[in-house]
Amino acid sequence: MSSAAVPRTDPSATQLTYPDGRVALAGGVVLDDPRFANGDLAPVPVERRTWRTYNYLALWVGMAHCIPSWTLASGLVALGMDWKQAVLTIALANLIVLAPMLLTGHAGTKYGIPFPVFARASFGVRGANLPALVRAAVACCWFGIQTWIGGEGIYLLAGKVLGHRWLTASTISGTPWTQWLSFLLFWLVEIAVITRGMETLRRVENWAAPLVIVGALVLLGFMASKAGGFGPLLDQPSRLGWGSGFWKVFFPALMGMIGFWSTLSLNIPDFTRFGGSQRAQVRGQALGLPTTMTLFAVLSVLVTSGSQAVYGEPVWDPIALSARMSNVAGAVFALLVVMVATLSVNIAANVVSPAYDLSNLVPRFISFRTGALITGVIGIVIMPWKLIANPHVYIFTWLGFVGGLLGTVAGILIADYWFLRRTELALADLYRREGRYWFTGGWNLRAVLAFAVGGVLAVGGSYSTVVGGVKQGPFPADGLIPFLKPLADYGWAVGLASAFLLHALLGLGRRGRD
Repeated sequence: MSSAAVPRTDPSATQLTYPDGRVALAGGVVLDDPRFANGDLAPVPVERRTWRTYNYLALWVGMAHCIPSWTLASGLVALGMDWKQAVLTIALANLIVLAPMLLTGHAGTKYGIPFPVFARASFGVRGANLPALVRAAVACCWFGIQTWIGGEGIYLLAGKVLGHRWLTASTISGTPWTQWLSFLLFWLVEIAVITRGMETLRRVENWAAPLVIVGALVLLGFMASKAGGFGPLLDQPSRLGWGSGFWKVFFPALMGMIGFWSTLSLNIPDFTRFGGSQRAQVRGQALGLPTTMTLFAVLSVLVTSGSQAVYGEPVWDPIALSARMSNVAGAVFALLVVMVATLSVNIAANVVSPAYDLSNLVPRFISFRTGALITGVIGIVIMPWKLIANPHVYIFTWLGFVGGLLGTVAGILIADYWFLRRTELALADLYRREGRYWFTGGWNLRAVLAFAVGGVLAVGGSYSTVVGGVKQGPFPADGLIPFLKPLADYGWAVGLASAFLLHALLGLGRRGRD
């Protein structure tokens, strides 16, 4: 080992700090309390932190290139935007959400810890289960959505190969049994990959990312060739204009787009804990997230516009579009790409986090693999894919509500780690009873209060829009708490800012003592 790579022992003698700023447990320190530690939650040794810029770039390409990402632009167009307004909204949202992504990701790379362990510093060793389970619940819903989409890809792909009888099989609960079988097969593939561990996930993302890019470009070329151009959608004017009608839709839509990745802005330490350096995770994420999401939105608009010229109607769903292709080989290739894209995003975005979160709940009995299996079961049972059927529900209700709650957690994490602790953590105490993160019975009541207040301000005014006299969603039209309704359109920003300020103010008197 070169002198530049030799770590120094901190005064506590429990951790080592390397010249590049990364921290590891000192030799001889044992995390022996099974209530708070297991092999999956323990800090990643520095020698195993090997992810480079390309790994994070590939991770984001793999996660961003999915069906819900593809259809984000369609949801905005359905709300009255033209394609330029939709792409602008998506691009701006991803630039904004990149900031908390990098701020929380720093802790993962510096200390080698996953999100629920990072949350112990602010919420307490036991209190961290509160934000962890909120995050896990969201991920389980997304897992169900994406698994159903992947199963649909297998169903249609098999239909192209096996013929019409596969697609018209007898039904169970209104759905062909062959589609249920396809759903189960895709679920089994996902579980098989994730239970092999994070290194297998890294390899999957590395080869999935370029394949998905090539597939999307091939689909674009095919549609442009068939349409003789990119079709009429590009010339379709905005029904909202650029006046007050646009801004009324823009801000809640922006919060919804931020909400799309606000989940990962919390649990990104689950991935950055494997980072070879801060520079690798920062460059990889900055190159991967906003650019990929924006380019993917442009691709979806161009391909869909071509489909309108070819088929007489815009086909936003790439699975449905692939199934319409008369060329069997082309359709099979397109559907394979869609399945790979869905597989890569669902495992990375929707299984890794709840696997760690559930393991954090009962480390003695739930390992990372067991947490992944529980996530898979819950994702089937709750069947949340109906959320994406209505853009009003999907963007305003689902993404907006979830984004508000998760923005609140992000505000607390960032205030605690960057403002109160100046990025300095006592690594071993994150796994110990009666350490500096034990607070009151394992709970930091100041963080809980900040979460409660920030959450009420962020989502207390949640409301459902009314279209043609019909309420679009589960909330009252006047809002859950009517006087907070004006804040609901800015839920993520309100939650993050209010929780940040309150947690920072409550913690000022304790800074240096916790």
